[in-house]
Amino acid sequence: MINYTQSSKSNEFIIVTEPGVIHQMKKINPNKNYIPLSNLEGCACNECPYMRLNTLDKMIQALKTLEPEIILTPQIIEKAKKPLEKMLKLS
Repeated sequence: MINYTQSSKSNEFIIVTEPGVIHQMKKINPNKNYIPLSNLEGCACNECPYMRLNTLDKMIQALKTLEPEIILTPQIIEKAKKPLEKMLKLS
């Protein structure tokens, strides 16, 4: 998202991500307008308290041990594929 907004000729973007990413976008392109999208409760605070608990050490440990294991149903996997593929296409 950061690369896309940096190279885009557009000057206004609706952003659905954590505030830290929007902060980085504003630092790189202060003249562009970044509009945070509200969540379902109407709050534009798209901050996940659990994401901030992740550390590089915890990620390395999870990759080494493959734990905790998260098992998803095929239906959830299919639903998740579309936005992930679109996000990768834009990056």
